[in-house]
Order: sequence, then C-alpha cells, then structure tokens
Amino acid sequence: MTRQAFIDRLRLGLSGLPPQAIAETIADYETHFAEGAAAGRSEEEVAEALGDPGRLARELRAESGLKKWEEQRNPSAAAGAIFAVLGLGAIDVLILLPMLMAIGGALFGLVVGAVAVFFAGGVVFAVGPFFEPPGGAATALLAGIGLMALASSAGALLTLVVIGSVNALVWYGRLHYRLLKPAIEPQA
Repeated sequence: MTRQAFIDRLRLGLSGLPPQAIAETIADYETHFAEGAAAGRSEEEVAEALGDPGRLARELRAESGLKKWEEQRNPSAAAGAIFAVLGLGAIDVLILLPMLMAIGGALFGLVVGAVAVFFAGGVVFAVGPFFEPPGGAATALLAGIGLMALASSAGALLTLVVIGSVNALVWYGRLHYRLLKPAIEPQA
C-alpha cells in the first residue's frame, strides 16, 4: 500500500472526529512515513509495519470516545464510549453486545421500576389520607414518603451502577487497545 492510499484510508476511518484530532493523527503517520523513507524503507514496508489503517482508525476513534467519557460524564459521552469500544472489532461485538444488551435491559427495567415506585409513593402520599387507611392519614403520608425515598435511593444506586458499568467498559477498551498497541506501532 502506498503512503497516499494509507493516509486516505486512515483519514476516511477518522471522519467524524474533530478536525484538529484528525490533522494531528495524520501528521503523526506522515512522520512515520518520512522517517521510514529517511531510513531507506519503501512506502509499502512502512505501511505494512503500521498495520491496517482501518483498524488503526477504529482504535483511535475508540480512544477518543474513551477520553470523552473521562472528561464529560454524561449520557452522550457514555454512549460514545460504548459504541467506540464496540467498533473495535466484530468479535468484540459478538461477545460484548449480548452482555451489554442484557445489562442495559436489566438496568432499564430497574429504572422503570424505580420511577413507578416513586409515582406510586406520590399517589399514596397525595390520595391515601382521603381513603381512611389502617393507621390513619399519618400512616398514608409516611408510607408515601417512604416509597418516594426508597425509589430515590434506588435511582441513586442505579446511577452508580451505570457509571461503574461504563467505567468497566472503558477499562476493557483500554485493555484491548494496550494489547493491540505493540502490533500497530512501528517496530524499531
């Protein structure tokens, strides 16, 4: 593969990243080609040593998504980190996607349950005293407050679990990248 073909494929794979990040990455790989030429290596040898530009682009996109999650802890950054890690390879998708779907489905069900309990507590708090429950109106008020507090606590715990899950996925992505890094860096 020629220098230009390698750079073009790398640039195409990096599309969607910030222009400055793309420019810096392209400049780094241009430097590899320049150093290889200075050492008497052909463009094909340098390209072969660098590896598949598509794979490099996926790994660089994954790293970018993981950094964004570390800087901005929000749902958009979490989704970006998840999809960046999933984009690293088809085998990872086959392994991670079912696990992520199961965990995501369970967490979604728990969130819906916590919201339902919160609203049920609000209904018991607001309407309960008018139906003369056993123990009187105070019991209905306290039961409603208790249900809302329980749901709020469950929501807080679920938030921690989601953050921990995304952090575990980020850890997996970084581990995956570190394992592949020696294969994608030029050999000295």
